[in-house]
Amino acid sequence: MKMNKGTKILIRVSIALVVLLTGMISCCTVVDNSEVGIKFKKFSVTEQGKLVTTPVSGFTFYNPITTSVYTYPVFIQRVDYAPFNVTTKDAAAFTMDPVLAYQLNRDMASEVFAKYRKPLRDIEAGYMRTCIYDAYRITANNYTSDELMASRAKFEAEVRAMLDNSLGTEGFVVQEFTSQITPPSSLSAAIEAKNQAIQEALKAENLVKQAEANAKIAIAQAEGEANALKIKADGEAYYNRTVAASLNELLVRQDAIQKWDGKLPEYNGGGAVPFLNIK
Repeated sequence: MKMNKGTKILIRVSIALVVLLTGMISCCTVVDNSEVGIKFKKFSVTEQGKLVTTPVSGFTFYNPITTSVYTYPVFIQRVDYAPFNVTTKDAAAFTMDPVLAYQLNRDMASEVFAKYRKPLRDIEAGYMRTCIYDAYRITANNYTSDELMASRAKFEAEVRAMLDNSLGTEGFVVQEFTSQITPPSSLSAAIEAKNQAIQEALKAENLVKQAEANAKIAIAQAEGEANALKIKADGEAYYNRTVAASLNELLVRQDAIQKWDGKLPEYNGGGAVPFLNIK
């Protein structure tokens, strides 16, 4: 069965469209707003050896034979590094366990790619880790072990300041930086022993204070009891004196009564009889 001329033309146009569409797809990429794209010529290098790049976004067309497009994420990246050791001024080995949250500076993405030509994960494991280690190492060398333990916040602030400078100039903005600082086991044991001694001293001091307080309470109670006995004794003595005085007066009267014969005194002189008050 022979195809007519119109059918042949339609088939040829369809094939051409498929080829054209395939070519367009292979020559186009989409850079969304969470990324930054860098379009560069594969075979174009300046005399200084610096790659010529152009930042792109959205639908980007390019020649896949001579040009390529590389993308970097520009949202926050978080990296939990494996612990490593640094030495203080007095040769004590501290373990640092850092966590870094950073963001690629969109305006410097082309420079980052031109310089490193690697994904962010490779840069994190290489250049960034080296920056973190150097920041710890250089800063720790300014501290003794006791100073570092007493000024951990200050130490971490100095490390963060160094990272802001070293990473920021390369196009990486530090958003968050934390670390767990672990002292050597010998220092940890010494700190624990010191804390234990302080706790024991405080306990002993509290016992002394408690004993002094108990002694003061006992003295106060004894003084109170003594005062109460004195008041009671004084009262009893006053009562006895009063009773004794009363008894003496009654005894004198009783003795006078017993000795009186019942006769009134006689008066032999002239005139009125004097009045006698006999008590």
